[in-house]
Amino acid sequence: MIESLTAAQMRAIEAREIESGRVTGAGLMEVAGEGVVAAVFAAWPDLAQSPQKAVILCGPGNNGGDGFVVARLLRGWGWEVEVFLYGEPGRLPPDAKLNHDRWAALGPVRLLGFPQVIAEAAQMVRAAADGAALVVDALFGTGLTRALDGLAPVIDAVQDARVVAVDIPSGLCADSGRVIGGHVVRAALTVPFHRAKLGHYLAQGPEICGALDVRDIGLRHTEDRHEVRLAVPDAERLAKEAGAHKFGHGHALVLTGGAGRTGAARLAARAALRVGAGLVTLGVPGAAQMEVASQITALMLTRIDDAAAMAEVLEDVRIGALCLGPGLGLERAEALVPQALGAGRNVVLDADALTVFASQPDALFDRLHDGCVLTPHMGEFARLFPDLAAEISGAVTVGPAPSKVEAVRKAAHRAGATVLLKGADTVIAAPDGRAVLSAACYDQAAPWLATAGSGDVLAGLITGLLARGMAPLEAAKNGAWLHAEAGRVLGAGLIAEDLPEALPTVLKSIGI
Repeated sequence: MIESLTAAQMRAIEAREIESGRVTGAGLMEVAGEGVVAAVFAAWPDLAQSPQKAVILCGPGNNGGDGFVVARLLRGWGWEVEVFLYGEPGRLPPDAKLNHDRWAALGPVRLLGFPQVIAEAAQMVRAAADGAALVVDALFGTGLTRALDGLAPVIDAVQDARVVAVDIPSGLCADSGRVIGGHVVRAALTVPFHRAKLGHYLAQGPEICGALDVRDIGLRHTEDRHEVRLAVPDAERLAKEAGAHKFGHGHALVLTGGAGRTGAARLAARAALRVGAGLVTLGVPGAAQMEVASQITALMLTRIDDAAAMAEVLEDVRIGALCLGPGLGLERAEALVPQALGAGRNVVLDADALTVFASQPDALFDRLHDGCVLTPHMGEFARLFPDLAAEISGAVTVGPAPSKVEAVRKAAHRAGATVLLKGADTVIAAPDGRAVLSAACYDQAAPWLATAGSGDVLAGLITGLLARGMAPLEAAKNGAWLHAEAGRVLGAGLIAEDLPEALPTVLKSIGI
């Protein structure tokens, strides 16, 4: 899996490499600038065909130093380049000052805010950007901790231009993907170095970053268990061995609601079967038996009216995973969830199975074990973890801002179970702090998954993978990836019923 980093993790990697003597700060800055230019020409090949005009906005730190390198390289391509600096040359860090001076030998540096007032500076930037093929945002990088409200006129002056952001758009928190204050540079292309940062994928990050092109700058990477992995499928684990039989791939039990409320559970059960569970049974109250029986074929059915009936069904030790929540109803959830958790099997809890504990979340947490996976959307998450939800909601005034990753990690630790918080930036965390990000954004976006029943299918996928023997974090990660990929395969117009039927195509695409 590919790692995504926090700003602090990236700084530690850079510092370690510089301290080792393998690289220098100035050398990294040069390679970073080269990476930005290469990314620009890859994104817009027409810009490499003939000299154009560029405006470079440099900030007071090393991000600004990268901007000076870009300016010099574009000048070498014959471009007309205008450079603006927010800050004072004498206060730049040594490597940024070096590249400032290299540029200053070729062309002028116009100051923003010193000595001009910012409104006048914004007018200069607006005039320079008029007709420019490219604006480079090298104002502030991943270490930004304050709002850019004072630079608002300058930011507004380039918002209609084609902007490439160096490492991260200025004003965006690199750890959370949230805007610090009220102003941010919106980019058409963002060029991170070494690894993408969490903020490129979380919250508003994808919308503000535009396209993403991660560039290698020659740093070695030592794996850190605290890093967040990006979800990729485990093709070997998802495959089935030749000669395998149905009981070798697990038996899943999905509980339905009452009459007229069985559709969500049927979606989950079909997804569990499609993802490879050997057998899937729907546990149905008597009043809904005929309704369900008339809708299913490969799925099995058993009558479960109450907790006693569930206990009897669970005497079958081959049932390895349960799914409760989709369409279950609060009354039925209140009766069946404690019984399911007490059986010691792997359990996926979604929807009503979570909401029923909204007024007493500790009553749920006290029953959970390490074989459980909770799959809330943000509303359900806020009911169970109101303090954590509050941390990642509302306005941000200073950075680094609390992130969805932090919140889900804390939730998993508190609950003692794996937690998957749904969204285009789905975050999955285990109680020990391991975390995975399944990001359906950029060229992997799947917006048509925002449809009724989609989450029920995801719950079923995870249940099926648990039944097959995957560990909770592994099952949740693979389920989230398969869910998003099915959405991408189907595209516009999909409905939840389509998602399980797309799985054969998705599995074939990864060699299964």
